[in-house]
Formats: sequence, structure tokens, C-alpha cells
Amino acid sequence: MALRPLSGKRRSVVFSAGLALTVSLGLLPGASAAAEDGKGQSATADGPKLSYVVNTAPDRKSVRRAEDAVRRAGGKVVTSYREIGVVIAHSRNSGFGDRMRATPGINSAGATRTAPIETATTTDVGKPEYVDVKKLAKAKPNQTARGDQLNEEPLESLQWALPQINADKAHAISQGSRDVTVAVIDTGVDDTHPDLAPNFSAKQSANCVGGVADTSRGAWRPYPDGSYHGTHVAGIVAAARNGVGIAGAAPGVQVSSIKVSEPGEGFFYTEAVVCAFMFASKTGVEITNNSYYIDPWLFTCTNDPDQKALVDSVSRAINYSRGKGTAHVTSAGNSYTDLAASEVTDRTSPNDSTPVERKINPRICPDMPTQLPGVISVSATGSHKLKSYYSNYGTGQVDVAAPGGDARYQLPPAPGKHGGVLSTMPDGEYAFLQGTSMAGPYVAGVAALIKSKDPKVSPQELAWRLKAQAMSTACPDEPYDPSGNGQFAAQCTGTEHVNNFYGYGIVDALAAVRR
Repeated sequence: MALRPLSGKRRSVVFSAGLALTVSLGLLPGASAAAEDGKGQSATADGPKLSYVVNTAPDRKSVRRAEDAVRRAGGKVVTSYREIGVVIAHSRNSGFGDRMRATPGINSAGATRTAPIETATTTDVGKPEYVDVKKLAKAKPNQTARGDQLNEEPLESLQWALPQINADKAHAISQGSRDVTVAVIDTGVDDTHPDLAPNFSAKQSANCVGGVADTSRGAWRPYPDGSYHGTHVAGIVAAARNGVGIAGAAPGVQVSSIKVSEPGEGFFYTEAVVCAFMFASKTGVEITNNSYYIDPWLFTCTNDPDQKALVDSVSRAINYSRGKGTAHVTSAGNSYTDLAASEVTDRTSPNDSTPVERKINPRICPDMPTQLPGVISVSATGSHKLKSYYSNYGTGQVDVAAPGGDARYQLPPAPGKHGGVLSTMPDGEYAFLQGTSMAGPYVAGVAALIKSKDPKVSPQELAWRLKAQAMSTACPDEPYDPSGNGQFAAQCTGTEHVNNFYGYGIVDALAAVRR
């Protein structure tokens, strides 16, 4: 998984830095057994069916030529995004990628996955800690903000993260506009949850697994296999102030679900993420939250022809959607890695087959999508406002910070003393989770408050305002080594206003609504 949803990445440390659910590479229907590649050579189906991205010029003629080349090479066109020159294809031809890259007019092409897997390699930062709602809170009547008076939601006393970003004070001024939607690109969202149903936008929701948006009713919901990550993220963004459960960072905005995790191991593959960014922009989504990394590579290397194609296609989708007014918030990851280092060791990739230890340079092997240009990258803090032990960091790699939880070293005071972040779970439940997957949606919520205040703000200016309004957070006074044995030790460098742990600081919801 790519948290990875950063925990499977799911950038939550619950699924692993970013969740990436990978589909078993069973035989997919559709490809022909053999074809001519246009040079008199047979394109034979001699391997498992894989999914590919093929990148060409973003115009109708070039895309049509690329589609024809796909068919000649023994592939099947799944869908095409003419606006960005990306073709999604399937092929069982083991030489398909090489044939496509040798085709005139093709900029890059590569497989989005390697092989079927049984278990994904993840960064495990804990399992969900469910709460007994009846035990922790008594039912209260509907509560609304009146002037500077704001009654709490039943479980709000357990939400230490809200006051850390001044969201409790901000909500007395503004809870956000229903004209603003944050799309949760993740494992799916349970829109029947009583804290999410009032703010859910079905018309901006879809299932993008496979690369084609399925908008049939309920397609955006999580699989019935415990895929809770997206629902938890959605509550952090926009759980309603309705006298039920908790409050989100922006409880007055809408939230939608774009599911990109595959059934089974739940990998987040490139074709699904490209589909999600394109769908979000075409349906008028203002902000997306991305708490995952894109499988199967924790770091996707541009000096590898297959992997380069993945970086190209995702970058095109990000740039296109930003141009249409959609901003993207990403979680920095949960592998306590300095993303600005000249060399890091990746022992988890590819995570959908057999991982191989690699020494890589993050500057040429970005962690997608959080290290791609044009996104807002978020590191995590605990209740003591220190970097969470698991959070990635890096000079120039982190824009802002937000609460993600740290149940190991940073426990909040009573009530609760839970170090994780409390939010919604499928089937009307609530649980604590920790990870940069949780930090990202707090930033997405604050961004939604800014967008509510100023609907004309562009994605670029939105990023600037988040950084300008953030609360400066200096490096820790003592050397950062929360474990005491060097396991999570990291060197904080920079100034009080900008450093490698917190970027420009912890986001400020109150400044967002006052400006």
C-alpha cells in the first residue's frame, strides 16, 4: 500500500506511508495472443497481463497514433487522456514496454506494476484504536457556532489536534463553504457515516481503479475487507458539526471520495492516480488529499525507463489539474527519512513482488506524489508539537506541518491521553490512528477554509497562503532522538521560520478564516 493510504503507504502510519493496494496480476481479459508490431515482428503474449502508461504529445493526432502503436505491439487500450497525452494500456507481451519506447512519437512508456503479491511491505505504526462512543460521550443536541460561542461535539475533547491548529477558534468564525469540495483520493469513503453523510458530494465521487472512472452509486465506497483509511481521512477533513462524534478541520465544506486502491492488497497504481487527478479537475474539485505513495515503488526512479514513464504521467496529471484550479495536498511519508538526502536506502520496492535493496537519490527518484512539483507536502507532529517519530522530513521537501499523532513519545494530557488522531471509521465507528496520512487532511481542511474565504485563490497562491499563515515552529531545543537509541534520530536544520522538520510551520486555521 502506498500511507503507503501512509500507513501502505497510506501515508498514515497505519497503512504505511501512503497506502497502495495492488491488484493481483491475474489474467485480465482483452489482449490478443499475438500481433504485428509494425516492423514484421510478432508481439507474443508470453507473460502476465500488466498495466502500462504510454506518454505522447497532448493532442488528438498523437494520442491516436499512440493507441494504434499499442494495438500493433499486442496491447489493448483501456483509456486515453488526450489533454495530457497519456494512454493506459494492458498487455501480456513481455517486450511491450521496449516496443512502445522504440516507437516514434512516444515520449515514455512503462509498466505500472511488476507482479502479483501476497503481502505488501508497509511501514507499520500501529493498528486502529477504536473508541466506545457511548462510554466516552453522552448524546448532545445539534450544536452550531453562534458568534464566538461554539459548543463541542461529543468526542471533541479527545481531538487534541484541533486546538493545535486553532481550528476550534476558527470554527466560531467560519466552518467553510459548501461551495468547496475536498476529494479524498484513497481507499474509499463510507459516505453513510453519520458524521460524513451531511457533507458528502456523490456527484464528485468515483472509483478510479484500473484507470477509468466508475461513477455508479456506491462505487466510491471502501471494499468490505477492512479498508478504513479513506474514511478516517475524510473525517479529519470535514466531519460535520452536527452533535455527533467529532468535528473536522473544515466541517462546513463538502468531501468526496475517489477510490484508487485495488481489491486484495490494496495497492495504489499509477493509472488509478492519474484517473483520480483528471476526474477531480473535471468535476470541479477544489482540493485533493493524497495520503499515500504510488505503488509499487517507494521511490520511483527517472533513470529507469519503466519508472520514468510513471513519473511523467502523474506529473502531467498534476500539472493539468492545477491548471484547472485543483490544488493537491500530499502526506510526506512515514519512513522517518530525510527526503533531501543525497542517498537513501529503499528496501521495500517493488512491494508487489520481491523487494530489492536499492541505494537511490531522492532528487532523481521521487517519492510520488509528495516529491513531485506542484503539490503541498505535509509532515506530521505529535501532541507536543514536535515532529512525529515516523514522519519524513527534508529541506525544501516539506511545505508545512500538521497533527498526525505520535502514540509512542507524545501523549496529550487528559482526557484520553491518546497519542493518535481521532476520526471516523466505516460503519459509524471512530478510532485513533497516527501517520502523515492524518496530517495531510488537516492541511487540506485548512486549505478549504482559505478557499471558502477567497474562492478565486489559485492552487499556487493557496500554497503560498498556507505557508505564509503557518505558525513558525523552531527546531527542538535538544537533539531529536525520541527513542534514545538513535532509531528515529534526525537532525533538524534551518531557522525558526523555515526548517526541514516543519517547513514553514504548523498550519493555522484561525489565520485562514481571518484573512
